[in-house]
Amino acid sequence: MIRTRFAPSPTGYLHIGGARTCLFNWLFARANKGKFILRIEDTDKVRSKQEYLDEILNSLKWLGLDWDEIYYQSQRFPLYLELAKKLLAEGKAYEAEDGLGAIILKIPQKTVEIDDLIHGKIVFDTATIKDQVLIKSDGTPTYNFACVVDDADLKLSHIIRGDDHISNTPKQIVIYEALGFALPAFAHIPMILSGQGGRLSKRFGATAISEYKNMGFLAEATVNYLSLLGWSPGENQEIVSKDEAVKKFSIKDVNHTAAAFNLDKFRWVNNYYIKNLEPDKLLELLMPFFREKGYIKDDNFDRNWLVDLVKLFQPRVSTLMELVEWPVFCFTQDVEFSPEAKEKLLENNLSKEFELLKERFASLDKFDHTSVEEVFRKTIEELKIKSKVLIHPLRAALTGALIGPGIFEVISLLGKDRVSKRLSKAIELLKESKR
Repeated sequence: MIRTRFAPSPTGYLHIGGARTCLFNWLFARANKGKFILRIEDTDKVRSKQEYLDEILNSLKWLGLDWDEIYYQSQRFPLYLELAKKLLAEGKAYEAEDGLGAIILKIPQKTVEIDDLIHGKIVFDTATIKDQVLIKSDGTPTYNFACVVDDADLKLSHIIRGDDHISNTPKQIVIYEALGFALPAFAHIPMILSGQGGRLSKRFGATAISEYKNMGFLAEATVNYLSLLGWSPGENQEIVSKDEAVKKFSIKDVNHTAAAFNLDKFRWVNNYYIKNLEPDKLLELLMPFFREKGYIKDDNFDRNWLVDLVKLFQPRVSTLMELVEWPVFCFTQDVEFSPEAKEKLLENNLSKEFELLKERFASLDKFDHTSVEEVFRKTIEELKIKSKVLIHPLRAALTGALIGPGIFEVISLLGKDRVSKRLSKAIELLKESKR
């Protein structure tokens, strides 16, 4: 049976690189009807923190990367010590000369070859490898020893990990052979680089998965984008669901070269998922953001109005946070003007035109976008001016910005009362500027 694993260390949060490694292991297991194992490498008692573990597990659950079995290395110390002592008894290892109890493996002089499923044949000379510590003086296992013992004991068939582990592979193979364990297949995934070609950093993509969630990236979009970092479903397909990826994934199709993290591409993928969500479902995702911003308190809100707002902004945003921050003017009684909007508003004295629009809007029995647009068109025709003369200052007056969704839909969404008040404020500003 195919058995793969993801082995995070709870000494930090789950980032893009780790999440991509986890996804590829999960996809390979699911594609081959195998088992996906989660192993928590918490042997470092000082640096391992519960908050990191919680964040890792919650992020994996959010991404939908479920596991079949979970293990904690901190609970397996007796097994590591037992096998290290076995190697000691067989003369394959020795105790440190300083008498502090460390157990060290003798490295035989030989050539080690692996047939990497991504890179092909890789050859190592063990002459470049020093004897390997198996158990440290404090009784804790080293990374390479615990890794081999667990991978063998858990009967893992494939070890799929980042190519920064290639240098660990010959050391681990020697440990496998010393213990008499069968070797798994190895596949080393090329690393993810920033768009500038260097390592990922906070500035260029090395952000925790939970932070992307908080920024308003959707789980489905995140999995989709992660799958494209070094793999492709073929035929230039860029939108691929998790279920579809399972059907198409092959480890041999993973690229040999490093993938580049591109935030603009990530945002494009996220926009696709946002604009294709049912507005009601999108609203449910937005509710925690709206509550946190104070837009909504308790259950005192008009759900139909919120759905209309979501529909209006949905096609135009790349993250949930944008859909929260952009329509802030819809949740306030007064409007705050950007410098550019205020300049546009005061560019010409349109107080008379605004007065007329205000009267016409107030006279409407039905305040939908069709009626609003009809009144606007009749007004500019009567005033004998082009629509752009009035429409941009009008947007500035009502939203405090110069860009946004269709102005007539915005006016309808704001409602007759707020539109009237904001036009009154704009008229007052215009009159004051002429004094």
